[in-house]
Amino acid sequence: MTRFSVASFNVKNLIGPDEEYYKFERYTPEEHAWKQDWLADQLLSLDADVVGFQEIFEEEALGAVVAETDRRAEVANAASVPDPSKRYARKAIFRKLEVKGYRGAEMIVAPNANDGGPGQRRPGVAVLSRHGFAEPPEVMQVLDPPVEIGFRGLDGEPCGSYRMERLSRPVLKVRVPVGGRIVTVFNCHLKSKLGEYDRGPGAAFAPAADLTNYDAAARALGSLRAGLRRMAEAWMLRRAVLASLGRGEPVIVMGDFNDGEAAVSSEIISGEAPFRNYAWMRRHDAEHQGDRYSEEEAEQIREDVEAVRLHSAEKLFVRKSLRDMVYTAAFGGVFESIDQIYLSRHFHPDYEGRIGEMEYFSVLNDHLTDGSHPEAPYNKLASDHGQIMAHLRLYE
Repeated sequence: MTRFSVASFNVKNLIGPDEEYYKFERYTPEEHAWKQDWLADQLLSLDADVVGFQEIFEEEALGAVVAETDRRAEVANAASVPDPSKRYARKAIFRKLEVKGYRGAEMIVAPNANDGGPGQRRPGVAVLSRHGFAEPPEVMQVLDPPVEIGFRGLDGEPCGSYRMERLSRPVLKVRVPVGGRIVTVFNCHLKSKLGEYDRGPGAAFAPAADLTNYDAAARALGSLRAGLRRMAEAWMLRRAVLASLGRGEPVIVMGDFNDGEAAVSSEIISGEAPFRNYAWMRRHDAEHQGDRYSEEEAEQIREDVEAVRLHSAEKLFVRKSLRDMVYTAAFGGVFESIDQIYLSRHFHPDYEGRIGEMEYFSVLNDHLTDGSHPEAPYNKLASDHGQIMAHLRLYE
């Protein structure tokens, strides 16, 4: 059997010192050194085989974090792992204490197509893999041709469409060779819940952004726009996932979904849950009241739905461990999981054709606050997200 781990890590605005990423936002050299130190410690604690990063402004800054992690791994191993000449060196405890680090690992960074100059930067994503990559990566962001999502009114007549030319951030797809198999990994960072407010031509700022003239309706409309974009991006990701599943590929989707597992956007990505029995349902083309799906059709429908469904690693862990205590974000007293790892049924314990399973699920979230504590500014330098990791085992 082969064991491997995958982790999702939103680093929160990783860029070099003295560089303005958002308007008036930058790190002093001291702040940047503190942030790099913290990120390296977290990455060392994760020690995951495959890591999906979000909010990467510069590849060099991420490379420096990985290099510092490697240096600390060597120091830690020198202190805790005995030399092979020691009689007790083969004890199992030392295999647990050893940190692998990332020397020899491969990294792919997908910059943001919307990235601008100082004060107008936009973050990308990255994947770090100890197993390397089996194929060149695929990046999905600029849509050519654009996608038109049509709408119809209650009368069934067309009533407009939503046009999407590019995603707010790239989706990075990589193929990772593990244990004689190749696993398809998607790393994403969907549109945030921050409202999209209409600025208007020539305006210096959007009226809804002026909190001294609070416009609740305009801000609600901004949230609607943001939600619509997030769900459209989720659908684009879902379409790419379905293409991979259609080729029989084991799939892992990870990243910052900016929504909980029960949100519509997350359900778009995971796919719908099947009913236990479709035989009671009236057929889509029913010609009379009792025209329902047959038992054979019901079974086929269930299989078709299950075949393309993704499963939350967090929920699989809760089911396995009988505890529900995972959160990856905190704000205003609300603690929730908006960072997700989803697995295709190739890893589900109830699927007879599974190729492996999840053994454990880890979350590093002790650093999170909801903004109400004195230490909350610390999150500017650390991350306002917890890190999650799925520990997987592939069968021979």
